[in-house]
Formats: sequence, structure tokens, C-alpha cells
Amino acid sequence: MIQKKMTLETGLNLDNSYARLPKSFFTTLNPTPVRLPKLIIFNHSLAKFLGINVQTLKNNDGVEMLAGNHIPEGALPLAQAYAGHQFGYFTMLGDGRALLMGEQITPLGERLDIQLKGSGETPYSRGGDGRATLGPMLREYIISEAMYGLGIPTTRSLAVVTTGESVVRETDLPGAILTRVAASHMRVGTFQYVSKWGTVEELRILADYALQRHFQGFDAVENPYLFLLQEVIKRQAALIAKWQLVGFIHGVMNTDNMTISGETIDYGPCAFMDTYDPATVFSSIDTHGRYAYGNQPHIAAWNLARFAETLLPLIHDSQEQAIKLAEDAISDFTKLYYHNWLAGMRSKLGIFNEELQDESLIEQLLSMMKKYGADYTNTFRALTFDKLEDMDLFDTTEFTQWYELWKRRLDRQQESRDCSHQLMKNSNPAIIPRNHRVEEALEAAVKQGDYCVMERLLDVLVSPYDHSPEQANYATLPPPSTSPYRTFCGT
Repeated sequence: MIQKKMTLETGLNLDNSYARLPKSFFTTLNPTPVRLPKLIIFNHSLAKFLGINVQTLKNNDGVEMLAGNHIPEGALPLAQAYAGHQFGYFTMLGDGRALLMGEQITPLGERLDIQLKGSGETPYSRGGDGRATLGPMLREYIISEAMYGLGIPTTRSLAVVTTGESVVRETDLPGAILTRVAASHMRVGTFQYVSKWGTVEELRILADYALQRHFQGFDAVENPYLFLLQEVIKRQAALIAKWQLVGFIHGVMNTDNMTISGETIDYGPCAFMDTYDPATVFSSIDTHGRYAYGNQPHIAAWNLARFAETLLPLIHDSQEQAIKLAEDAISDFTKLYYHNWLAGMRSKLGIFNEELQDESLIEQLLSMMKKYGADYTNTFRALTFDKLEDMDLFDTTEFTQWYELWKRRLDRQQESRDCSHQLMKNSNPAIIPRNHRVEEALEAAVKQGDYCVMERLLDVLVSPYDHSPEQANYATLPPPSTSPYRTFCGT
């Protein structure tokens, strides 16, 4: 199949500033052509934001571009090199099944990465085929768009196309390519790679690029590289708090899966918690619970310490002074995270102001939820609408006592109960992408070629705080099971 430059009026306005960085940071190559691409799902609202002509991109030539068969004007496909600590062990990595096509410059002047995931083998594939299968690509589409609806910084999904080819895993599975959109794909692991195998000057070039791309005001500070570290810490503290507040479990928080921009990235074995338990793990490969729900803040701090290590030569000429400045910055993460989390929990309980007893009130509720196996999302949803039914938790003396304490707490603030109710509605989603609902949608799509189930799920996930009647059915819990829910790496 011959690849060619596209000249259609797609609305694409591509550049690739990453390709102007040192050549050791990436490898340029074209996607591997596919036999018979077919558009499965397309994100119209995201396309509109990007300034893309929807109808043009959905026609045959547009689908060829989304499959990597056609290269749009301005694109320069490349696979990024990076390293990372995977389950605590450092290794060389890189884009093994993805290519950065370029950066779309939107009508608002924003610069957003356009990446094809599943686009073929690269020098970083480490023996893999570089391909992706339909189920994991649809899963990333669903979860990333759900995260966006929840107001959580995330990469997004523009489209999924099938390739018309099979991919061999345990069995033959339909191949697919996801078009992913991100503020950038720079990771902690990107800096680890340059720190390990590059020069200090190359590290400075990467840091300057990250500052220019993501952090306004860096040119007005005395130490821009310490500023870079501090800003990444702030963004990650806010991000992880948002994860915890909705019960999201990433599943594989390796350093190559932590972005400099502060977006959630790489939806492999991720899932949302039903029954509240800090020890919850879904990933089949996380056998020791390193990335359990309750460990996520600690792992984020550990990852950020690895990021800080890469920046030491830039932060100060004296290694001793650089270490002290970095340690001081890293020490701020825990309090920043906890401040964000506590503020979010207050909002989930309709609390506007601060009292010392709030922490105890919150911890008591969470402790009871764990003790009685209460559903995390539905507990807060029930409190929001004061409909305390269908949970063992609500029938206990412990909860009755806590409930009275909570009501008295609301009475001590100036804001009305109606204001508290509205705050809770805006802070507690009616629905999350329940694991059984996601699996139901994927099974229908992959095994029956029925995408209606997925489309209906996406329709309700786009506005999780609406609390509409249509969402009620998606708030129900899965049927009892004798085995725990497990997720698998595949994206």
C-alpha cells in the first residue's frame, strides 16, 4: 500500500516541534500500512474543538489517515524514546506500538499531540508486533472520555478504526488503531531516558521544551528548572487527588506512565472501584498491590522523586544544594495532595468552610464504608439526595450517629442546605464507567460487532454530574461473583 501526503480540507493544522529536538530523543518512521481500515467510532465534540472538519475526516481518505495509510500534510511521524521504572525496576522503553504524527494547532492556538496507537512495529517494540487489538483500544476510548466527563485531566480519544487484519495474542483478535490526543506525551520516563543516556545539555533542551510547552511564567523565575519540578508536583498532586475522589485505580503507575503535563495517560489495566477498600487492585500483574487504590498517592511521590533526580544537574551546580532544593520540593507533594483531597472530600459532603473535625468526620465515613462493604460512588450519591436505602451501612447505629454529626456540621456553616445539595451534586457523579458495563460494551463490540451498547454507555458518561433518569440504570452494581474482577495490560 502506498502512503501519500493528504491534501484534503481536513482542518488539520499540524506541526511537529518534538522532531526539532535532538535526534536521539526519537526515531522517525511511517506507520505500517493496514489492509482495510474501517471507522468504528469518532469523537465529534473533540474534533470540533481541535478545528477538524468532521465529515472530511470521516470519509474514505480521512479514515486512511486515521489508520496511518495516508500521512497528512505537516505531519512527521516519530516514535518517542523513554525509559522508566516498571514496578520499581528501571528499564529502557519507548513507543513500541505508537507514533506521534505531530501537533494539531487548534483554532484557539493550543498545541495538542496527535498520536496513532497500534500503528506498527518500532525500534522500541522489544519483540512485539507494534499492533493493538480492538478491545483495549475501545476500552481506552471509553475510560479516557469518561475521565474527561468527570473533569479529570486526561489524554483523549479522537477515533478508533479497525485494520481489517488479525492480531495474534492468545487467539486471533481484530486489529485496531486509536487516535490519541494529548497536551503532550512527555513523561517522567522521557527525562529518565535523557538523564541516563543523554548529555546535560540535551537534558536542558528537553527541560526548556517542557517549560515552553506547558508552564507559562517560567521566564520570570530565578530557577526555571526548580520551577519545572515544583509545577509538575503541583499538577500531579491535584491529579492523584481527583483519582482518589472518584475511586479510579490506574493499575500501572510506572514512571513512564506519569506525564509532565499532569494528564492521566495509558489506560491499560485501569478500573473504577465499586466496594470501598483502599487495598483494591484490579491489574492481573500487580500481584503485590504496589499500585493499589490506597497506594496511589505514595507511588506518585516516589515517581516524582525519580523525576527530581533527573533534574539535579540543572537545578544547581552544587549537587548537595540541588539535592536539598529537590527534597524540599518533593516534601511538598504530600501536603499538596492532602489539601486537594480534603477539599474535594468536603465538597462531596456539601461542606464549604473548614473545621478541624472535618478530617475525623471523613475518616469515620470511609472506615464504615470499608467495614460494611459499601459502594463508594453510590454511598456519596445516596447522601447527596438523602436517600439512605439499599445498603447495610445505612442500617447501622454507627452510621446513624455519624449522620447526626454530619447534619450538625452542615448547620454550622452559612450556606443553606440547598447550596450544600448543589455542591454535592457537582462533586459526586451519578455514574462511573462501572467495570461490568464496560465489559458488556466491549463484548458486544468485539464479539458481535454491535457498537450500540458502547455508544449508549458513552452517551451517559459524557455528563456524569447530570443525575438524569437515564443514568439510573448505569448506577446499579454488578451481580455477585465468586471471583474478583481482573484487568489486563493491552493498550
